Amino acid sequence: MQLFNTLSAEERAELIEQSGKQRLTLSFYAYAHIQDPQQFRDDLFKAWNQLEVLGRIYVAKEGINAQLSLPADNFYTFKDHLDTYPFMKDIRLNVAVEQDDLSFLKLTIKVRSKIVADGLNDDTFDVTNKGVHLKANEFNSMLSDPNTIVVDMRNHYESEIGHFVGAIKPDVDTFRESLPIIENQLAEHKDDKNLLMYCTGGIRCEKASAFFKHKGFKNVYQLEGGIIEYTRQVKAEGIESKFIGKNFVFDHRLGERITDDIVSQCHQCGKPCDNHTNCANEACHLLFIQCDDCKAASENCCSEACQDVIHMPEEEQKALRRGIMNGNMIFKKGKSDRLTYKKTGDAVTSTPLAKAKTVKKVRKVLVGKGDHYFTKASIAQFTIENHELNAGDKIMIVGPSTGEQELVLNKMFVNGKEGTTAVKGDRVTFEVPFRIRLSDKLFKVTE
Repeated sequence: MQLFNTLSAEERAELIEQSGKQRLTLSFYAYAHIQDPQQFRDDLFKAWNQLEVLGRIYVAKEGINAQLSLPADNFYTFKDHLDTYPFMKDIRLNVAVEQDDLSFLKLTIKVRSKIVADGLNDDTFDVTNKGVHLKANEFNSMLSDPNTIVVDMRNHYESEIGHFVGAIKPDVDTFRESLPIIENQLAEHKDDKNLLMYCTGGIRCEKASAFFKHKGFKNVYQLEGGIIEYTRQVKAEGIESKFIGKNFVFDHRLGERITDDIVSQCHQCGKPCDNHTNCANEACHLLFIQCDDCKAASENCCSEACQDVIHMPEEEQKALRRGIMNGNMIFKKGKSDRLTYKKTGDAVTSTPLAKAKTVKKVRKVLVGKGDHYFTKASIAQFTIENHELNAGDKIMIVGPSTGEQELVLNKMFVNGKEGTTAVKGDRVTFEVPFRIRLSDKLFKVTE
């Protein structure tokens, strides 16, 4: 029985595009006592792989933490499977605010010592003695109470692009760092203030609220279901959103818009922007905010040094990456000195710098995949795998680093000769104002 992925991310993306199925991105967590996490993990993989579930899931003796996507047609079958486990029966599933069929491209289920790395010894306090859960309208009411202190339990790269107005935003790289900082900062208010916390989906606040109650805080509250559930309730009940900007998410999207307020800046030029990206130099892979103009000028790189690297032969790039283990350090590198306009902690603004433009949903069909990029000539080469491509078509090139780039195909070469039509099996080349990568897909825009 298969217990691991057999397809690459590129192959999976192609299958998703060809299937035409709408996928749902969702998340959930549950604290429970799991006797054999490895067996639990294997059972989940066998069941979920058949349902075409993709995502990043952590299981431990203390429970499960899942972020995933699946075909919308399989949603109720998936939910029925969850209900077979008593601790997940009727569990709340946080459905993403914005949907993207390519949010996850692999099914990864890992056994960990904890489902959230909090650095706490759970044996030293009662983890079930949690704070009071508040729904969206209750959370808004408490926010307006002058005796309330609201704390963002997320990391610096999350709070920079969106947060609740007036929240304390710890300048931290990891969740475990925030706990002692908040405890010390608010030590004098253990008795006289309401400690109000929030995070993405609620899981970090579950443990943090119990920790702070153990440390002597009398009035501890948390946002039920986190920002994701808050947004759902705001929309369903017509409540005013006190959260502004984007909610950072840990999948290919890197963020979903909650309000049209942009509260952060491009880290390279300072222009209002809240789009996270990763540096195209795989040996760097720096997480940072980059506007479209800087993405084009810098070829999705964070610096000129990294830009030089991506033009090296692939073997030389691999040699540079050899021995480098980025892992969780990717987000710590988000504080690099090369990011002139990076904001953290108290420097993060709650004053909107701009309004986001409404993005129209583009209808498109997959045509082909990237083969090569001729650096000196700025020429992209694609192999046609589906449909036909004609001169004059509006096209979109999509990839994890490239983003979504639209242009009109005014002139193209088919199998080395100038032509007007390309069909399955043909190789087409044309000039592009940006670098493409082998993982990029070529689409024809149909509407």
